[in-house]
Amino acid sequence: MIDSNVAWMLFAYVIGTGFGMWVARPGIKVVEATIDSLIANGYLKHRKDEKGEIEILKEMHFPHSVGLLYSAFTYYLGFTVNSGEYKLMGLAPYGNPNAEETLHYINLIKTKLIDIKEDGSIWLNQGYFNYATGLKMIKEQKWQELFGFTKREADSDLEQFHCNMALAIQIVTEEIVIKMAKEAKRITGSDYLCMAGGVALNCVANGILLKENIFKEIYIQPASGDAGGSLGAALAISTMYYNEPRIITSGEDQMSGTYLGPDFSEKEIVLMNRRTNAISKKYENFDELTKFIANKISEGN
Repeated sequence: MIDSNVAWMLFAYVIGTGFGMWVARPGIKVVEATIDSLIANGYLKHRKDEKGEIEILKEMHFPHSVGLLYSAFTYYLGFTVNSGEYKLMGLAPYGNPNAEETLHYINLIKTKLIDIKEDGSIWLNQGYFNYATGLKMIKEQKWQELFGFTKREADSDLEQFHCNMALAIQIVTEEIVIKMAKEAKRITGSDYLCMAGGVALNCVANGILLKENIFKEIYIQPASGDAGGSLGAALAISTMYYNEPRIITSGEDQMSGTYLGPDFSEKEIVLMNRRTNAISKKYENFDELTKFIANKISEGN
């Protein structure tokens, strides 16, 4: 049996480290961070390239998990757990970072729900959560008493306080990710980071991490679900148990852009338009195209 953290980490390392030129250098240190929920609870891993070994340097155990914390707020704000977290992240920019309400929410989260250590490890107050022993993410009555509003029902109207709450947990999550990254840097001295796990797909937090310039290069493994786990498990067996060599193509993405979707040639697009009698316009200038699309989105299309 392959641990899901190891699977995701191996997928990120074996596939992802073909992303940059630096992987071609022997003996280089690469630190792995798996940040997710459930079984995957904020691992920090260090891959010893020259020996093909994996060493777990630090880890957090269930029920204390950054992913479960974020999923709890996903549930509280009316989105589906394990699939609606991106909506919570997308709601956050509509919050007001200077509002007293937002700052109040941040303070409540950090004093009542979570204790954040300097190394990025966390302790969740299980008096407010129900995922470990019950069938719901949170104890709804206690959250209502703490934050002053009931759990939002799916598809109901979004109010400003919902947006401020989304921003509050996003800011707290970013703080945790930055502290975890700094700790990974401190204990390994590595200039390169591979990330995997659901929270590692929080592109806003990743953008903040990138701006911190803690690492020279960062690779984020984009398939932190069953698909990535199954591929990672196969790679783990290949690499760890059979000692099969990794195939490295420097400067190329070894996933071949699998997360970008299909590619269509200009000829295919023209033929499709003709077959369907589609009304179309060809933009020669990419900036003009993006401006047109942005305007359409702003109009509610």
